[in-house]
Amino acid sequence: MTSTLAIVVSLLLLMYLAYRGITVLLLAPLMAGLAVLLSGEIGIYLPIYTDTFMKALGNYVIQFLPIFLLGALFGQLMADSGAAHTISRWIVTRLGDKHAIITVVLACGVLTYGGVSLFVVAFAIYPIAVDLFRTADIPKRLIPATIALGAFTFTMTALPGTPSIQNAIPIPYYGTNVFAAPGLGLIAGTVMLLGGLWWLRSRASSAREAGEGYGQHTDDNTPALEDVNAGARSSMPLFLALLPLLLVISVNALFTYVLFPRMDMSFVVERFPHIKPANIIGLWALIIALAAACTTLVISRLGRWSDLRGTINKGVFGFMLPLFNTASEVGYGAVIAGLAGFVIIRDAVLNLTPDNPLISEAIAMTVLAGITGSSSGGLSIALQTLGPDYLRMAHEAGISPELMHRVAVLAAGGFDTLPHCGAIITLLSICKLTHRQSYMNIAAVTMLAPFTALATVITLGTLFGSF
Repeated sequence: MTSTLAIVVSLLLLMYLAYRGITVLLLAPLMAGLAVLLSGEIGIYLPIYTDTFMKALGNYVIQFLPIFLLGALFGQLMADSGAAHTISRWIVTRLGDKHAIITVVLACGVLTYGGVSLFVVAFAIYPIAVDLFRTADIPKRLIPATIALGAFTFTMTALPGTPSIQNAIPIPYYGTNVFAAPGLGLIAGTVMLLGGLWWLRSRASSAREAGEGYGQHTDDNTPALEDVNAGARSSMPLFLALLPLLLVISVNALFTYVLFPRMDMSFVVERFPHIKPANIIGLWALIIALAAACTTLVISRLGRWSDLRGTINKGVFGFMLPLFNTASEVGYGAVIAGLAGFVIIRDAVLNLTPDNPLISEAIAMTVLAGITGSSSGGLSIALQTLGPDYLRMAHEAGISPELMHRVAVLAAGGFDTLPHCGAIITLLSICKLTHRQSYMNIAAVTMLAPFTALATVITLGTLFGSF
């Protein structure tokens, strides 16, 4: 009981201090040490730190470093080449300010589904959103929720093939790929999109009836925002702008469903006996797809880069903090999983719905994502500690790993946007707004709609299986 209480205290402190802005790189080992101390095992914390915490952190870095690195590089190349700006402006010209909300949502969705970092998308789309919302006289306080709907929801967790890190994390645990349960993913994505749009449009209508317009905001065109988008002003043909996004999806699908399944992988097993190709080809396919898209972007703009070396360096350096933040949370989870009190928590979660592990998995992913304020962090901790148990339970219940994959990712995309979430804090900072002004609408589109989609997928998956 003491050990269980120690885990709860350390988790609550981790959540609170992360909300206060203290980096997880420092918090994770400190809160893991606190849990060990309160459990009465402080004498062995240093061995636990070096052998458990650091080993779990290192294994995560080894496994996912290429995805984080290539994803960050691709996002930076899309931004600085002008591709992101070209795509978003094309959508704006087709839909116009009369459909300002759906225009911003679709612009964010296209970019994030193509692999552009949600932070890059937020910076790139914000000035466009300001122009549209001001022209349509829609309250500026709805801009963060609109960007969040397009960048933080259906393209991050639901749509099949999305190259988000959240969609890649379950692959080695379940032996799946980023296209897991495509039919259910499309249904979930549709529920999120339509539910979020309904909410935002109803809020905009209510504001219009109350006589509330865009509002007076003197800091919409700050030098910082102009600098951020300076690299995206060069013109670029729409086809070239869309080509890298299409490559991420098509090359990924080609290797996942055509090339790798037809290859004889016996030579890989002979040379690397610890590798199970079925569990890793999904990551290999995603690495190849991102590398192909990055290469295409560089070649297509040869001679037109203002500072290609600077773009590459910025993109590569940009992956390290998100990677090590998540890896530190995985290390924290490994320490917690080794404490006696975790057995009680694990058994309670696993036995919550013994006949339907989908519900148990959804609860575990949701709670841990909420505590860490990170969908990737919560997903990683949960699968690191409970992944083998859920896979076993799925086999026993006749549930496909693909369905477990999709439910895990969808569940991690719910409470991850609680107020202490770093992405939410960054988004509000970009938009020059506060939690008081905008958070309730952000919560509606990033929690209510995703939870509705999650419940829909669990119900359909239970009745009809994975499709």
